[in-house]
Amino acid sequence: MATLKMKNAAGKEAGSVELDDAVFGVQPNVPVMHQVVTAQLAARRSGTQSTKTRSEVRGGGAKPFRQKGTGNARQGSIRAPHFSGGGIALGPKPRKYNQRTPKKMVRLALRSALSDRVNEGCVIVVDSWSFAQPSTKEGVKALAALGIEGRVLIVLGAGDENAVMSFRNIPEVQLISMQELNAYDVLCNDHILFTSATLPSAVAANESAGE
Repeated sequence: MATLKMKNAAGKEAGSVELDDAVFGVQPNVPVMHQVVTAQLAARRSGTQSTKTRSEVRGGGAKPFRQKGTGNARQGSIRAPHFSGGGIALGPKPRKYNQRTPKKMVRLALRSALSDRVNEGCVIVVDSWSFAQPSTKEGVKALAALGIEGRVLIVLGAGDENAVMSFRNIPEVQLISMQELNAYDVLCNDHILFTSATLPSAVAANESAGE
């Protein structure tokens, strides 16, 4: 197992922690990560776009001119798609963009993303958050002490209420629970910050993937 130095909220070393090779030591599978991230972004789409067909456009009930004798092509309605103000032919309608993604693929994508972040030195582990009370100022101070710059994903547990309220107003910080950990959020942040209690193992990764 790989070993990572653990720090406290003041940025000082507080021992070391072993990383589960089944989660942090796999060979990153880029095609799987791409497919899972694409599916996750597709599921976020609302799919509420809609256009009106010729049967839904108001008006056009009367035949615009007689069938014969005008020299023009015969027409049955001014709301046909080729008329200005007419209906839309083959336009978008409400739909779902969800893609089926197997659980094994979701788990592999998360492990690949975590392993990639560890290889780049972007994973940080703190022993715990010792905020006596909620304080955004203390949250900013803690991130500065840990040497974190840029976007950071902080994985918090059930007992970290003060930490949640201390970090939630910092623009570059994204908070997430261990059960919500996913490949997209891991990949789109510059740093991943765990506590010793939220550091995922192989069992926890399976549970977060819905198994």
